[in-house]
Amino acid sequence: MNYKIKKINLNHSFIFFLFCNTFSVITFIITYFTISPLICLLLILVIGVSHGSLDNEKGRKLFQILGINNFLIFYLSYILIALIVIILWLIIPSVSLIIFLIVAAYHFGKEDTQFLIVENTYYNQLLFFLKGSLIILAPMYFHFDETISIFKLLLIDNESFYKLLDLVETNKILLYSIVLSTLSSIILFAKNFEFNKFTIFFDYFSIIIINYYFSPLEAFTIYFCFLHSVRHCISLIYDLDKNNMANGLKIFTKKALPLTILTAIFCFVGLYLLYNTYSFDSSILKIIFIGLASLTFPHILLEYLIEKNEK
Repeated sequence: MNYKIKKINLNHSFIFFLFCNTFSVITFIITYFTISPLICLLLILVIGVSHGSLDNEKGRKLFQILGINNFLIFYLSYILIALIVIILWLIIPSVSLIIFLIVAAYHFGKEDTQFLIVENTYYNQLLFFLKGSLIILAPMYFHFDETISIFKLLLIDNESFYKLLDLVETNKILLYSIVLSTLSSIILFAKNFEFNKFTIFFDYFSIIIINYYFSPLEAFTIYFCFLHSVRHCISLIYDLDKNNMANGLKIFTKKALPLTILTAIFCFVGLYLLYNTYSFDSSILKIIFIGLASLTFPHILLEYLIEKNEK
């Protein structure tokens, strides 16, 4: 990966680290300060979703590689996968949640780190997964009861599932898992060390800080929007114009706007339908997490197919 993009990501991680510390101090001083679920949803729709809003461009690139001319197939396939995820969540919510958390951990770890790592070995893939698992483990460790409450709002009513989580929490398995995730970050940081790898250092402590001071939903929103999504957008902007990031941003905004707006419309329609049955905040949580799950799977599959076929 180009040195320029590594430098930009290092600067971004440092700024995010300062932002997390400053914002955490504010919440410590103003103890009643909270970010409403609606604000979290709006941030995810405006900033978070945009990092996948060029999937149609990537799909077009994949179809060119595969020699498929009918691009309508891409949209139908993408939507079908998203719908299947939602249907499976309604049928087997606990299994769907577990699979989503595992896939999300790997996805977060890989996309937040792969620009620093050249070798695409199975060992590195494992390190990516362990590093990304911190996003899942930290809210459970610092705010276990609140995280369980969110799971219950996501239609998870499997008693065995919660007994397993209680076992994990009481036997300090969460703590041991976080230690393992920490070791993976240290290994990635030290392996073939270069100055730009301080990105991993800043990211790790930022995630710990926001999960300590903020609720699980707030911490996830801050991470997903301002670290993960911004980092992915930086890569997309750089790819659009390697010589002029400002022009790349302009092109990215223009290309990303249509699918971002369309996704937001679908989310608000879903929110309206859910509000007839559930409370407003409960409806928002379902839209955020089940909706993200439905978009994450086709997004990751597309990334995998492009990576595989470009070799």
